[in-house]
Amino acid sequence: MPLTERPQAPHRAWFTGPGFGPVPGTATDATSTRTPGAAATLDTATAAEPVSAPPATRLVCFSYAGGTPSVYRDWPSRLGPGVTVVPVLLPGRGLRLDEAPYTDMAPLARDVTDALLAAGHADDYALFGHSMGALLAYEVACALRERGHPGPRHLFVSGSKAPHLYGGPENAADQGLGDDDLRQLVGDLGALQPDDHVGRSYLERRLPVLRADLTLCARYRWRPRRPLDCPMTAFSAAHDPIAPPAHVEAWRAYTSASLLHRRVPGGHFYLNGPARLPLLRELRAELTRTAEERNPSWIC
Repeated sequence: MPLTERPQAPHRAWFTGPGFGPVPGTATDATSTRTPGAAATLDTATAAEPVSAPPATRLVCFSYAGGTPSVYRDWPSRLGPGVTVVPVLLPGRGLRLDEAPYTDMAPLARDVTDALLAAGHADDYALFGHSMGALLAYEVACALRERGHPGPRHLFVSGSKAPHLYGGPENAADQGLGDDDLRQLVGDLGALQPDDHVGRSYLERRLPVLRADLTLCARYRWRPRRPLDCPMTAFSAAHDPIAPPAHVEAWRAYTSASLLHRRVPGGHFYLNGPARLPLLRELRAELTRTAEERNPSWIC
């Protein structure tokens, strides 16, 4: 069956995973509510949030190649009640392990956009993506605009070069890597320590989806479009060979608003360690700003 004809998963399948439940006030939250930003399981109801509680901004999160929503497991508690974390679960992992992963960006961005709209997640929202996830977040923002929907309040991109820099020789080389080469690539990027036997066992199960994701990145070709009109923040790690600062800075051309370029310590997978804390502080500060703080009324 061609990829464009793949069966459509229900929209709730895109937003469920270990440690995460339905987002309050959406189509996936038909039977329970919870305090914004707090993780919940699908079968556990909690007390309804107070009527006076301000609405929480949704932060829709996309993982890196081969990644799962578990990387965002502690984000709800760290970002606080003003932010509702919405991790996206892609096919081929977690509860969707039996589904074939995508190997082309266009149908993936289309189907994620369909799911976001069906779930009611595309109002007062921001997007975050790391590495391949940053590329997907950008394409989803473009797709929502093309359909006439409001853009994100903010786009956060991390560990990713700008879209027009994808598709080069380094991406093409990644597409054909065998299992041993994939293991070496992950090790070279610092995702696994030599004595991390649990992580290596986990990687073995992730090799097929990692290969599919790298194929998607290798096939991607940016389609020229006008810049987004939302503010952006781009994060580059000091020792990331995949997304050096100059390539991250190139995101500046993708917004007609402001772009902040934040540099953080660590390597490509800094998101999995303590080096992610500066990023989380930045996310919380930006997403909990009031409308008056974002757009002061005294500015003419």
